[in-house]
Amino acid sequence: MSHFDVELDTSGLNCPLPVLKARKALSEMTAGQRLHLIVTDAGANQDIPAFSKMTGNPLIETKEQDGKLHFILEKGAA
Repeated sequence: MSHFDVELDTSGLNCPLPVLKARKALSEMTAGQRLHLIVTDAGANQDIPAFSKMTGNPLIETKEQDGKLHFILEKGAA
């Protein structure tokens, strides 16, 4: 996994909760910091990239491991 500054484990939560929690976490971070988001809801494979594009927070990495989805999002400058 890439370097990250904040880790958020939303295992067991269904969308839209992981997206809402990611939005809150990113709002408290500074530009350039990275969020490691852990999700078990398969819908996140569509929801997180869409959230990334919509909010201008680049999706740096996506990985699946042990039944969990791992996303690295970078806080955008906007």
